[in-house]
Amino acid sequence: MLRTIQVGNSLPFSYPVDPTSTFQPGQIGQLKLIGNDIVVGLSDGLAPLGIIDDIRTTAFTQTVVDEVVIIPGIAIYTDGYNFFNGEDSKQELNNASVVQSSFISDYEGLILNKRNGILVLPAHSRLNWDANGDGKDDSVKAICNYVYQVPNLPGDDTTIGSNRLTIWFQRGIFATDQFDSLARYPVGAVLFVNADGKLTTKQPTVNHPGIAMVTGPPSAINGTLEFLWM
Repeated sequence: MLRTIQVGNSLPFSYPVDPTSTFQPGQIGQLKLIGNDIVVGLSDGLAPLGIIDDIRTTAFTQTVVDEVVIIPGIAIYTDGYNFFNGEDSKQELNNASVVQSSFISDYEGLILNKRNGILVLPAHSRLNWDANGDGKDDSVKAICNYVYQVPNLPGDDTTIGSNRLTIWFQRGIFATDQFDSLARYPVGAVLFVNADGKLTTKQPTVNHPGIAMVTGPPSAINGTLEFLWM
């Protein structure tokens, strides 16, 4: 998803599209050479040109930020200081079909079933949350970020017929859900582009240029990243 917030009088430009690339609005594109033809495809972060405003994908994805998951303990026991679950316990995320590489949690050791979106808390994990307020930890509270494939929504290709891709490259403020779920986005942070053509605050290498600045971090309420393209 791409939303234009403030672009002034600037307009996007249309380029021939790379026939080998798949992308969604909000990902970053760059110029490529195929034979003698100059085309635009998904950026690898080294020479980003602008923000893609077209779709070519087999499945749509969305990013979830700071989802709170409470996993109850089973057969709880204590060592006198901390409480632990004696058996594996499970809890579903709000969404299934999770992209494995996108998942991150502030509680280490959780096991993700990416197909069903189920988190498994292994036996003998330390509990960190008192769900019933009796003063004894009886569950685990985890904050999770991830990307999932949107169910019952087939992919699309808006470049069919024209074989051209629309891209924004002039200064403006935009918002997108196509960003690296493994990174944090404080206001004012410099944004780079990762190998998946998504915005991130993690500079992959010293050769990857900064191309934007965070103006509005994503949150559990608003799962989009607002940024100033520079």
